[in-house]
Amino acid sequence: MKKPEHPNIIADQDIKDSFSVESWEKKHFDDQRMHRATYNRIFLITSGSGEAIIDNSSYPIAGDQLLLVAKGQLFTFSADTVLTGHAICFGDCFWERAPQSANNCKAVLFNNASDNQQIPLNNDDLQELSPLFEILHTEFTKAPYINKLDAMAAYLKIIMIKIANINASLSKGYDSYDNQLYRQFLELVSRQYQNTHEVAEFAKQMGISTRKLTELCNRCAGKGAKDIINGQLISEAKRSLQFSAKPVKEIAYHLNFSTPEQFSHFFKKNTMVSPHQYRSHFVHIGM
Repeated sequence: MKKPEHPNIIADQDIKDSFSVESWEKKHFDDQRMHRATYNRIFLITSGSGEAIIDNSSYPIAGDQLLLVAKGQLFTFSADTVLTGHAICFGDCFWERAPQSANNCKAVLFNNASDNQQIPLNNDDLQELSPLFEILHTEFTKAPYINKLDAMAAYLKIIMIKIANINASLSKGYDSYDNQLYRQFLELVSRQYQNTHEVAEFAKQMGISTRKLTELCNRCAGKGAKDIINGQLISEAKRSLQFSAKPVKEIAYHLNFSTPEQFSHFFKKNTMVSPHQYRSHFVHIGM
């Protein structure tokens, strides 16, 4: 039986065809409860103010920027937020319609979303992206026609590739062999972090040595493979502690720790507080 969400969390409603595009003009946000994303989101913000809160981080909102939210993340906007721009929402089943050639771009942008949550845009970037979002929105609002979903997926592919090119972390050659391997690693971690925490196991699946994988991650991300795995585990643990009523013991086993004590030691080593202290902090501030 599925456990209910924390009372301050609202879950995504089902979206027809797992895809939607909205155009916003000075949009206000009346509900500040955290929103659990079951779809990926791309926000193109042409003007605005306020703050986005994604998982445990805050991002000031201004014009000329992108915000990316990956499925599984928790997000909301502050009460004073006003946004003008576009919002794309898409599920994995819709993305499967996009040509395979764009998969690498999506993997880097969304499998390690915390590194790409907010992307600033210069004027040229904005002038290139805005018409694409507008065309996609126009296409979305048209009456149904044969292959409409495939047409929208093709536009989404173009947008994803453009964002990947803009993203500073990808501009150093995201099609290089090293970056392809790095994306493969991120994909594996996002799917298997509940089953294994070992760098050696991921390296074996990729057909490379543990040392090669660690060097690869240091070149592509500036941190080691173990740091990336641990970051995924800590992010998921924080979400569960803050926004669910699951006992620490259940969270520990869900994340494949042998004992609750092992999980608590891992969590405190990486955050400087125990799981109970972390949860208690948010209970006391009413979140």
